[in-house]
Amino acid sequence: MKRMAKPPGRGNVVLEDAPIPEPGFGQVRVKAVRSLISRGSEIGWRYVREEAVDPQIMGYSMAGVIDALGEGVEHLAVGDRVCAVSPHGQFVVAAAIPERQAKLPEILPLSPNVTWDQAPYWMLSASAVRWTDIAPFEPGSVIVVLGQGLVGSLILQVMRAINAGTLIAVDATPLRCEIAAGLGADHVVNAADEDPVAAVRRISYGVGADLVVYAVGGPAGPTAFKQGMDMLADGGTLHLVGKYEHQYLPLSSDTIQSRRIVGGYFGGQWHAGSARRALALLESGAINPDRMTTHHFPYTRAPHAYHLLHDHTDQTLGVLLDWDIEDS
Repeated sequence: MKRMAKPPGRGNVVLEDAPIPEPGFGQVRVKAVRSLISRGSEIGWRYVREEAVDPQIMGYSMAGVIDALGEGVEHLAVGDRVCAVSPHGQFVVAAAIPERQAKLPEILPLSPNVTWDQAPYWMLSASAVRWTDIAPFEPGSVIVVLGQGLVGSLILQVMRAINAGTLIAVDATPLRCEIAAGLGADHVVNAADEDPVAAVRRISYGVGADLVVYAVGGPAGPTAFKQGMDMLADGGTLHLVGKYEHQYLPLSSDTIQSRRIVGGYFGGQWHAGSARRALALLESGAINPDRMTTHHFPYTRAPHAYHLLHDHTDQTLGVLLDWDIEDS
């Protein structure tokens, strides 16, 4: 079979041959149909590294059909459609019986209402649900989602689904601003065209935001982080979700007065409830991956997809790999 790999060398992503895995106790084997590339962790951390990366962490968002059961699995069957926390490959194994301390189940059955193109968004959607759960805000708050990549876009949609308050989406690319508007943001600010701090102050009648979700990360992170702190109201919170800046974030002792920062992984482990609620939001259409997907590639062009995500952030958001094609 073929799977994604990252040998030594920055940007050196390749398809490699590997044996088809066999499921162990409590596991199932899944024949992949679609997988989603996460720009944050896969490009911002794995792609840019000089050292090799374990193929088992090359991706974690896929969907497919169970084609083999391990011992002890009785609640699933061969032929079931599932989403799974698994790397990019033609065949993967996933735990159908999670360990006691597992944060999230590695696999969930799909209803007929969730398409193959939507299903790979489940894992990041589950994270968006959990991040929204632990973000401190009151109903009716002014909430800024700073950054409209995959994570920021999903958090925006979860916030919209629960009527969290006035939602302001901020990004610096026209494509992502357009997508955010279509996904229900009350206000969209293009940070390339106007000062986002001044825009948030204007929208909030001079008060500032009650909550800023920092979902930027990467090279733009330090600038966006400072803007996020500056647009907070007194008593407001910055929820730090974005990562992979590869540099320190600026924090002024003056700016932090009367405000607080909460880490994105504060508040305990992820749990199965987040996963099930995320799947329900996908089933209902409250989370709309179809509006987020900008590109499809056959898995044979997976390296090209990675290069595109790295080189052309302004042209991409959700990039799917199609595995249900004939090998060539």
